[in-house]
Parts: sequence; C-alpha cells; structure tokens
Amino acid sequence: MKLSTALSILDAALAEARRLEVNVCVSIVDAAAWPVVFARMDGAPLGVVDVSQKKARTAALFQMDSADFAAKGRPDGEAYTLENTNGGLTSFGGGLVIKATDGSFLGAIGVSGAKTEDDIAIARVAMKQAVNN
Repeated sequence: MKLSTALSILDAALAEARRLEVNVCVSIVDAAAWPVVFARMDGAPLGVVDVSQKKARTAALFQMDSADFAAKGRPDGEAYTLENTNGGLTSFGGGLVIKATDGSFLGAIGVSGAKTEDDIAIARVAMKQAVNN
C-alpha cells in the first residue's frame, strides 16, 4: 500500500470520527500486516492504541474483517483461541480488509475507541477511500 493511499484513508477515518464526535485510534497496515500509518485522536484512551493495531493486524493476517474472525475464534467456533496466535490478535469488530477496485488485497485498517458499531462504521467509510485512490 502506498503511503499516500494510507494517509488518505487515515484522513477519511479521522473525519468520520469527528463527525460522530468520538475519539479513536486508527491503525493502517500493509498486506504483510506491517504498520504504514497510525493516529491517536486527542482524548482517545491509551488502551485502545494496542487494540486498533491488533484489529488491523488480525484483518491483514487472515484477510478477513476482525468481526468475521471473531466468529471463528469464539468458544463454539472452529478455531477457538486463535486470537492467541501471531503475537496476539483480536476477536471483535473494527478491523477491516482494504482492497483495491480490482480486488487486490492492499492491507487493513483497525479503529478502536468508540462503540464497536462506530469503530466498524468509521473503518468502512475510510476503507471506501482506498478504492477512490
């Protein structure tokens, strides 16, 4: 993922968070789950720094949204405790896969700090920015 693309996605995420009046952390990683950009909004709790990073890593490493990953890792799922692998992952929503318009996998975004539904909504708005670049 190009830095310019990641910065554009980050800007879109922060704008949506401001619109929703929430303070979040946003992590964007490339297709290999390596960090590209990160931001912590003023007032976002320190604990959500790590959560946003893990949401992005989870989505990138498994090429699936973290909410979908959660279904596999829950106690009755097909891969219970999978979140304990790869240095720690997360099994709740807010991490989304980012794909280009041609369907190629670019990386992932992780948003944390608001209600899970808002984290997901912010990530979705930002993810749409990726296909416009």
